[in-house]
Amino acid sequence: MFRETVKNLLDEGLKQREDLFLIDFDVLTDNTIKIVIDGDNGVLVEDCMFISRAIEHNLDREEQDFSLEVLSAGAAAPFTNKRQYKKNLGRMLSVKTTTNETIEGKLTQVNEDKILLEWKAREPKPVGKGKVTVKKQAEISYDTISKAQVVIKF
Repeated sequence: MFRETVKNLLDEGLKQREDLFLIDFDVLTDNTIKIVIDGDNGVLVEDCMFISRAIEHNLDREEQDFSLEVLSAGAAAPFTNKRQYKKNLGRMLSVKTTTNETIEGKLTQVNEDKILLEWKAREPKPVGKGKVTVKKQAEISYDTISKAQVVIKF
């Protein structure tokens, strides 16, 4: 009952802010509410506060004792929502497929069914000695992605 009430309040808050979307939601046995959100344009502290208030201001602490955590998805956290791909166009991704292949490349295209990664590789010349740089790409459908995340390089 409490979980449903919180989920309905969360859904209402997200309807008011269509640029935000849910990554994870859980209510633990001690009534700790954990919410992870992301946004098409990133997430600011104010966005977390908005979602927190949408829930907390509509619950009665006299009726139910709870704690509430609203977090943004981490920069290197694995993707769980298709909207995260569109948001990260142009960034380097590491994608592990269901066949255990790992592909790292720049995310250049996103549509409803698949993504396109591009990268450069050094390969032996077709004739003669030495190597040549070639541009490679891979179309990967969402249903073959087991894990995808942004590659952060310093």
